[in-house]
Amino acid sequence: MSGPSLRKKHSHHSIHDGIYTEARDLTKVLKELAQGNKQENINEICDALIEHWETRTLAHAQSEEEGFFAERLKEQPDLYETIIKLKRDHQILELIVKYIKEHREREGVTDVILPYFEALLVVFELHNHEEENSLFNKE
Repeated sequence: MSGPSLRKKHSHHSIHDGIYTEARDLTKVLKELAQGNKQENINEICDALIEHWETRTLAHAQSEEEGFFAERLKEQPDLYETIIKLKRDHQILELIVKYIKEHREREGVTDVILPYFEALLVVFELHNHEEENSLFNKE
């Protein structure tokens, strides 16, 4: 069973918005450090950003899949295809984070991973829009 904040559109949107804003701001700092060749804090910011995606975004996604999505599907079986697509979005986020982590471990923080952090933001934003507009009754 999912918590009450996942079941209310406004609360759920607030969770998404907070996660997105934090990730966007950390990504902006990481890009500024990379563009300015400021290596002193770049590793810390990159690690904080990876941790954010794992502990906030992917943890939220897991709780959605374990509770909220199952509840919505039980209430409205016609949401099956939509929920499959939303779960696939979660998998894509996981794959991108995995790629970033592997690259970071092999080569450090390079310009190669910056577009992947941007991709996370884009996928998450589109996913949230789709989720909020398709899984909630008009509130």
